[in-house]
Amino acid sequence: MTSARLIVDADFAISDLDRRVFGTFVEHMGRCVYTGIFEPGHSTADENGFRQDVAELTKELGVTIVRYPGGNFLSGYNWEDGVGPKEQRPRRLDLAWFSTETNAFGTNEFIDWSRQVGVEPMFGVNLGTRGIDDARRFIEYCNHPGGTELSELRKSHGYEKPHDIKFWCLGNEMDGPWQIGAKTATEYGRAAHETAKVMRWVDPSIELAACGSSNRDMATYARWEYEVLDHCFDHVDFISLHTYFMNPHDSTEEFLGNVELLDYFIKEVVAIADAVAANRRSQKRIMLSLDEWNVWYKARGHDDLRKPGWPEHPPLIEEVYNTEDALLIGGALITLLNNSDRVKCACLAQLVNIIGPIMTEQGGPAWRQTIFHPFALTAKYARGRVLRTLATSASYAGKTAEEMPYLISAVTQDESTGEVVIFALNRNLAEPMDLKVELRGFGGAREVSEAQQVYHPNMKAVNTKDAPNTVAPAPIKSVAIDNDTLTAKLMPGSWNVIVTKPKA
Repeated sequence: MTSARLIVDADFAISDLDRRVFGTFVEHMGRCVYTGIFEPGHSTADENGFRQDVAELTKELGVTIVRYPGGNFLSGYNWEDGVGPKEQRPRRLDLAWFSTETNAFGTNEFIDWSRQVGVEPMFGVNLGTRGIDDARRFIEYCNHPGGTELSELRKSHGYEKPHDIKFWCLGNEMDGPWQIGAKTATEYGRAAHETAKVMRWVDPSIELAACGSSNRDMATYARWEYEVLDHCFDHVDFISLHTYFMNPHDSTEEFLGNVELLDYFIKEVVAIADAVAANRRSQKRIMLSLDEWNVWYKARGHDDLRKPGWPEHPPLIEEVYNTEDALLIGGALITLLNNSDRVKCACLAQLVNIIGPIMTEQGGPAWRQTIFHPFALTAKYARGRVLRTLATSASYAGKTAEEMPYLISAVTQDESTGEVVIFALNRNLAEPMDLKVELRGFGGAREVSEAQQVYHPNMKAVNTKDAPNTVAPAPIKSVAIDNDTLTAKLMPGSWNVIVTKPKA
């Protein structure tokens, strides 16, 4: 048995939580759109062709914002292809994923879907094959009230009111050699600056994210972020981060060390953005949008990335998630909470089928992957302020990070309800953890209203169509609170959420 101590004081907060950190990502890739969220003829499909089983799971997941339409797909996409009468829309070769895009689903369908499931749309503009004028035209079509060619075109398509899309991404992974229209930092930084300027002239109320380097291992990383922001600092609000967690050591202990790597990544990009601000003597702070992140290392073969013959919506990178993946996703969410002062948006990539928390069978059922559960529980309970904590526990050393504490934790406080919520990952795979939480300054007696764990003794256990609840939340068996002290026994290799509220 190991022990850990967590001290929480109501007077010390990191920041308010921006709930856009509970975002996901829908790209025209594989089966994310087609047979994912959109499958006309499915037994659950509505009159728009939206799968209602997936819609209900999206609501249960607690998604707040969804990035669309890509991804690598974005850099070759003509938005005009996906609006207007469907019978007039062109079929195109998608060079990002070597597929045939039918354009049966596009901007307006996505807006209808996002309103149905209650999420905020987050759109991207193509800075690969297109540029400033395309972005200007696209935002005019989407956001201008009326009286111009493009706003009236939207109305003719059946959308009298503007879509009022507030969050826009300026391209995607523009330093990646795989990207259509890849650019140097100077080329992209100048394009982002000019595109942002013009988009703000059309709609001054929007928020804009510039592309960071495609991942932390890119040769361009860090220098790219600095130079891009040096060009477009005055016109953007966010810099993006993309990261996919891998397991190169084939070790659960090392794999869970990705929590540290994510924290390093966030703090490095914050330092770079603040260095650009310091060079300008500016008080402006660029925020972070982790708008692609997930576990992805199993479905990375050539056959996972492309299929021969330019098929329509082929199955691509359909990662099957297990227990250890769920633990890492839970730990990463804790890291996002603890960096809430700068990470204001994040998108788990992707929502369904493509490395998604939701899986579907064409014409068949939909089910929750293991990673669904920590995301849904965090989105449900993390509200209000993220509190600053002091945690002490034993740790272990490894190749991923020099020191990895067994306890990874975050605490939120919803001042409107009085709820104080503890999120805790026990990375000790061999022994349970006795956790003691000292709650200081909250006033009055408290009680535990909810205590759930994501745990399975087999780290490789998965959920399937036939066994969809193999890994699922279960009550924490041993948890108690006495005055200002909470105690809980956390299972080895478990992710946990404990909700406390003022005692009635």
